[in-house]
This record gives sequence, structure tokens and C-alpha cells, in this order.
Amino acid sequence: MSAPRLLVLASLPDFLLGPLRESFQCHAGWAAEDLEQALSEHAGGFRGIVMAGGTVVPAALLDQLPALEIITVNGVGYDGVPLAQCRERGVKVTNTPDVLTEDVADIALALVLMSFRGLVRANRALHADRWAEGFGTLTRAVGGKRAGIVGLGRIGRAISRRLQACGMEVGYHGRNRQPVELPWFESLSALAAWSDSLIVCCPGGAATRHLINVEVLTALGASGILINVSRGSVVDEMALIQALEEGRIAGAGLDVFENEPHVPEALRQRDDVVLLPHVGSATRETRGAMAQLVLDNLNAHFSGRPLLTEVR
Repeated sequence: MSAPRLLVLASLPDFLLGPLRESFQCHAGWAAEDLEQALSEHAGGFRGIVMAGGTVVPAALLDQLPALEIITVNGVGYDGVPLAQCRERGVKVTNTPDVLTEDVADIALALVLMSFRGLVRANRALHADRWAEGFGTLTRAVGGKRAGIVGLGRIGRAISRRLQACGMEVGYHGRNRQPVELPWFESLSALAAWSDSLIVCCPGGAATRHLINVEVLTALGASGILINVSRGSVVDEMALIQALEEGRIAGAGLDVFENEPHVPEALRQRDDVVLLPHVGSATRETRGAMAQLVLDNLNAHFSGRPLLTEVR
């Protein structure tokens, strides 16, 4: 029996793509011309899709894949997958949760510290041989400040532990109150008004698109700092830029953006904004664990065993 045929919709690291090619018939589809060729030759034979967390799978693409059985996401976010259509057709969906929790939480903590302490500005000053500029600028301590977490899931709880260890008071907003000893805010704007820093770590997708909007940013206030380690779509980027330009918030720390890899110049030019190129899970250990989970889910599916991390 021939190996199952997979459509690969993202440029994957060699430590994942290599093992995939050893066990499956893999066809590149992340470039438009490659996808067109793959579909013209094998559309009826693709049994699986492998994609990244930021990949979007149009519903129309699924219509061209009658044999599709499984979509495996190399990432925790699956907002690019048309879940309703997959459920209707019985197509399984998996992602790679848990294994990246601690690394993403580390990045959130780093963004908080870098933003409050003005570390990017200080670093730039020293690189430009302007010691006095960096040395003479007083910033704000994180201890004693309030951190509001938007989405107290696995990553949110890991962030909470780190911020509390730094002496921050933590509250949260989510659809439901959770069994934790932290203040819960039913209103996102109320959480923002309470917070010195608002940390966004909720899922992406249509339900949370532009959840952080003008109203929330205004509530965060002139001394507030926005941190986003979730999805760029959760924050209204133009509203954020306007809030920064008008001084309605004090700064931001961003690892994700609305139109990656494009980052607006209006953000890149600001000293009160810390920018990272979506590196939340970018350690050898975590990316290796994610790759292994992708392989394990595919092998489980095609051998008739239960999936390890099925999205339900």
C-alpha cells in the first residue's frame, strides 16, 4: 500500500519536513504555483493537510479535496481552519497545544519587562554611543502594578504565574469565571481600566477579531501598556496606532501582527513599542516538540489509533 499523500501548506523546518517525507508522499503547496500544480495532479488523492498556525485554509480548497481525512496544524492556533466545514465532512483537525505554553509565557513576561523598563530605548541609545540618554532615563517598576490577562487558558495561567512572581497583581477576563483565586472581570473594558498592563493571549478567529478596540484601549488609559502574544487579528492595529500617537496609552509589546510579516511603519518607528517577529514558540526544544506532535498525530490517524490532540 502506498504512503498517504499530504498537501503541505506552509514552509516547514527541515526537522519536520524530513521525517514527513520519510513516511508520507508530501507535496508543496505554500506557493501559489506549487499549489496549482499539486491540485491539478493529485487533488483526488490528498488524505491530509499539514499547515502552520498562521496558515489560512480557504473553504474552497477543501471542496477540491474529496479524499481529505485530517488537517494537522503545526502550532496552537487553528483559526485558519474552516472548522465547521471540517466537522460537517468528518475531517479531523489537530494542533500542538501544551508544548509551547512555557515559551510563549516567557515571551509575554519579556515584553512586559521590556515595555515597563524601556529596555529597547536604552539598548538603542547604547548602540548609538549615547550612554547618558539610556542611563538618565527613569522608567517604571513592574512590582506592585496590575496585569490584566485576556484569556486565562494554558498560556494565560503560565503568564499569570510569572507576573505574580514579579510582584504584579493579576486579574483576568474570559467567557467564564474559572476556579482560580484571581479577580474575574465580566467586562473587558473594566479589566482594561483596572490594569496597568493588558496581556492578550486568547485564541484568534472571527469571534475575537478586533476584540481589543478603541473602547478597550481608551479604558486602558494613558499609563497603560498593551501586550499581545495571541494573534494579530485580536487587536485593531489602526486603533492601536492611533491610541499611541494620541497618547491614550503608554506603549505596547507585540509578538504578532494583523498582516504578518508586514509590520506598519507607524509601529516600527516608535520607541514606546517593543516588536518581535512572532517568536513566542521559537526555541529548539519547543519547535522540536511541536514537530513531533504533528508526526505523532498523523501516524496515529493513519494507523487507526486515537489522535493525541484533536480539536473538538
